[in-house]
Amino acid sequence: MTSHNQRIGAWGESTAVGWLEERGYDVTARNVRTPYGEIDIVAKKGGVIYYIEVKTLTSSRNFFPEHQITARKREHMLNAAAHHASESGIDRWQIDVIAVEGRPGGTPVIHHFQNIN
Repeated sequence: MTSHNQRIGAWGESTAVGWLEERGYDVTARNVRTPYGEIDIVAKKGGVIYYIEVKTLTSSRNFFPEHQITARKREHMLNAAAHHASESGIDRWQIDVIAVEGRPGGTPVIHHFQNIN
């Protein structure tokens, strides 16, 4: 990943964290590594743990961030979340995707896709 992509990705994750917190989620961890891949955000709300993948793009003219969730990526997300939940004794959880479109300094467009597993 180039430094430009890293900056955009970090901005997207921070934007998603703020968006979640504004909606009553308690963000408990970021960038959690598992044997199956990284979980961008772990959050809690109403007794449920949310494993959240963040996808960020600067423009959706021809492509949307959520389109980056392929079947293979979804399988990795499910395995990473199941592993973390098992290791942590969590029984109520789901996987969400937050798509962030925009650039630092601008107003982002955010879409929240819930319970994609």
